Parts: sequence; structure tokens; C-alpha cells
Amino acid sequence: MVTKGILIDRIDPSSDRAVFRQIADQLRQAIESGRLREGEKLPSEAELIEHYGVARMTVRQAIQELRNEGLAVAEHGRGVFVRRRPPVKRLASDRFARRHRKDGKAAFLAESEAVGATAGVDMIAINEVQPPEEISERLLANEPVVARSRRYLRDGHPVELATSYIPASIARGTKIMEPNPGPGGIYARIEDQGHTLERFVEDVSTRLPTRDEAKLLNLTSGTPVFRLIRTAYDLEGMAVEVCDTIMSGDAFLLSYELPAH
Repeated sequence: MVTKGILIDRIDPSSDRAVFRQIADQLRQAIESGRLREGEKLPSEAELIEHYGVARMTVRQAIQELRNEGLAVAEHGRGVFVRRRPPVKRLASDRFARRHRKDGKAAFLAESEAVGATAGVDMIAINEVQPPEEISERLLANEPVVARSRRYLRDGHPVELATSYIPASIARGTKIMEPNPGPGGIYARIEDQGHTLERFVEDVSTRLPTRDEAKLLNLTSGTPVFRLIRTAYDLEGMAVEVCDTIMSGDAFLLSYELPAH
């Protein structure tokens, strides 16, 4: 039986915790301990009903609990599987290093290669617009910007939505206005314009995705997103780009190295 070796405990009828939550707890523990591995099929409804001696609706509530948490995903006609969640380790102190641009690699390409993944980008849109107020405040200017929106893919799966806002005075007439900005990405093109990058400031928050974000990132119910807003400054202290990024919460691990002095 599939449940053998995966689900050892029985439910406790004397517990104050609802039966479906007890079942979800045991399935979650099996996932977190590795007894149920990523991509592996969960025991079927019939197997869980037999194992626990409960009604079908109770089993369905337990499985829905895992789906709401983003731990499991249902595939029509095949069953419910442990969700694959290979994270990219996003090294904030390294991903924008100048050496990557010199090697002709934008940040997403560099971080994807570091974990052996293939990077991709689609849904590119480039427009000259008046920036939202939040962006104007970060750029310390109320002038037109070039907004570059795109969706990033890892091994063909969408993981990130990003919109960069670059002052039009910097971007006009450059490859920043083109779908492919060339080796090193838009930061390399900004530096080509004489704005040597000196530092980045990132503000990170978490929330549940909007309906459109969940659709574009193929997120299961309950999966949160990171919202990361990054401002790039040149050597003169001028803000030369603001990037508003929405990242799938189960596809990234944010890692920061901070000096102790």
C-alpha cells in the first residue's frame, strides 16, 4: 500500500484539532521529512480513506489544505503531487557584481547559471511613460521614464515579473529601448551612458499575489510573492533606475551577507 512507510500515525479522535487538519499535518510532515519527495504523487483519496477510516470529504479537505499552502498541486486526471520547488539562491551582495556585466551576463542569467538552470525572458513591453508617484519619489525626479516590463523564466517556468523604470534622458536612443538590450543587460547600457553604478538599495516585502500575478506566474492558491523594489545609484549619487519586481515565493531564497563592522 502506498501509505505504508509514508503515513505511520493514525488520527487522534480525542484531539481538539480537526481530523482533516491532523491528516494534513501528517502529509506535510511526510513532505518536509522527504518521505514524500518533490514531484512524487500523494496517496490517492481511496488509500487515505482506507488508512484513516474517514469520509471522502475529510480527505479532500486535508489535501486542499496542502494545496492552499503551495505544498501540493493537482494534475487533472493524474492525481495530486508534491510541488517541485527548486529555489534560486539570490545573493544580494554578488548578483549585480560588475564582473557579470563584463562577462556579458545580466543578473538573472548569472544567478540561474549558478544553480544549473536555463534562464529565459518573454512578454517584453517597452514604453515611455510618466512614472507612478512611488517611482518618481525614488528617482527624485518627475520626468518621463522608459518602462521595461518582462517576465523571467527558469527552465521554461515563469518565476518573476519585473518592470524597470529608467529616466528617458538616459534611455532614449540606446538599446535600452530595444527588446534585447545587449550583453550585460540594461545596467551595462546605463554604464555605457557614463553612469557608472556605485550601489543598489533593495526593499523587500511579502504578500499574496494579485489575480493577474498568480496567473502570469502559474502560482497555486496560497503561494505568496516577494515584492522587491530596487534603486540603482551611480557614482554621483543619482538614481538611474528603479526596478519593481514580483517574485514567486517558492522559487527564490533571498540570501544576504552583512558586514559585522
